Amino acid sequence: MKKNKIFIYIACSSLLLSSSCKKFLEHQPDDRTELNSSVKVAELLANAYPHGNYLAFAEAMSDNAGDKGTTGRDLPNSSPWNYIDQIDATSEDTPPFYWNSCYKAIAAANYALEAIDKAGNTAEYSASRGEALVARAYVHFMLVTFFAKAYDPVTAASDPGVPYVTLPQKIVEGNYTRGTVASVYANIEKDLLEGLPLIKNNSYRVPKYHFTTQAAHAFATRFYLFKKDYQKVIDHANAVFPGTTIADNLRAWNTAYNVLGYYELQALYTNSTEPSNLLLQEANSYWGRNYAGYNFGLSSGVRATVFNAGNNPTGKALAMTTKIFGGNETVYNIPKFREHFVKQTISANFGDAYNMVPLLTAEEVLFNRAEANIMLGNNSQAIADLDIYLSKRIVGYSATADKFTENKATSFFPTLTVKDALVGTVLNFKRQEYMHEGLRWLDIVRLKIPISHVSANGQTTISLGANDPKRLIQIPQDAIAAGLAANPR
Repeated sequence: MKKNKIFIYIACSSLLLSSSCKKFLEHQPDDRTELNSSVKVAELLANAYPHGNYLAFAEAMSDNAGDKGTTGRDLPNSSPWNYIDQIDATSEDTPPFYWNSCYKAIAAANYALEAIDKAGNTAEYSASRGEALVARAYVHFMLVTFFAKAYDPVTAASDPGVPYVTLPQKIVEGNYTRGTVASVYANIEKDLLEGLPLIKNNSYRVPKYHFTTQAAHAFATRFYLFKKDYQKVIDHANAVFPGTTIADNLRAWNTAYNVLGYYELQALYTNSTEPSNLLLQEANSYWGRNYAGYNFGLSSGVRATVFNAGNNPTGKALAMTTKIFGGNETVYNIPKFREHFVKQTISANFGDAYNMVPLLTAEEVLFNRAEANIMLGNNSQAIADLDIYLSKRIVGYSATADKFTENKATSFFPTLTVKDALVGTVLNFKRQEYMHEGLRWLDIVRLKIPISHVSANGQTTISLGANDPKRLIQIPQDAIAAGLAANPR
């Protein structure tokens, strides 16, 4: 495959978001200190996670977003909804900004790994090596998921991937190739399997902001679900909660969450004390600041489709439905995110907005395990997981009247096979669960679900079929200009 010279825009200028990559190359990636101790390497790895946010654009591309018909679009998610390719790379919550933040994170992981190797890869660096490898695997996985085709064993060896960067960048230009989806997945799996056994949870001061063994196994369930290696999904899901049950780690929507007010729920949802949150990361983002600023999101039509009691196999409204706030669709939202605004100076009227983003949660582990069991014909195990989920979602849940059964799935999806009805049930619950969180888009690309967006006036329909090339987010324009192959249109 042809290699292209790509400016370190990919992994250098994005590191500091500065105008001069050469100046960066004269310094360590962390200007505070040289990487000459295990403590300093561990501190650098706080930067091995994307400080950009995919939630706004992933949600807007999905069928969880409807056109609210507003005209004041002061926050950037209208372009993804219309599948416009090029967006200002400096704007938070956009694909190019996320691309840059991902390669910045990868560069930090690579510098840490280089320092570990120079130090002799001794035991005191072992946990940091594990974290760096798993973080590098996770970030490349998110990149290949958004900017390339979903893994298909028939075509993965020829589908273009994304650059898998494994070395620190020492020059202003470097040779990069997109490789293939298959080669990217092979590298992800290699890093994941090498890094996971090295992780030590007690090496972190605040574990929820790092790859613990639980978070690493949770990521593995997502990776292997995309790869269609279903037994490994189950194996890793079973390893996430040793010594406890998954039920103890689900969000208590029908009990503790149900009595919380708007701001209390905001404060709890992304808190590190919430057992459901397996991996959190702060990101530059305006997501959740003012839902009136987003034209595409939880509209009246989406609310009726997704949250209506008659539109899920239980026939009952799930508890989060009662937490939809707003007197009209302009501001409809479930209070999951609380902005953290950091002023550049004490007296300044401007500053930087941040969000805490749940990158991996207990609910996803349960859903992934349920789907994998369905695909392997283990329906009873999947039904048991779905029942555990509903026991935390149906207000006043009854172990007899509300117990989930195969018949409830097939009655709701009468034209589908038992397997497809159960998978449809999983997807139905996930769509509700992850409103505002962008994960619906991952299911859409993974399962090639066709979607359509209809304008508020009903005059324009934008549809994406199962194989529409616009399902792939376009590679950022700066990377294309530097020689990286664009996605076809």
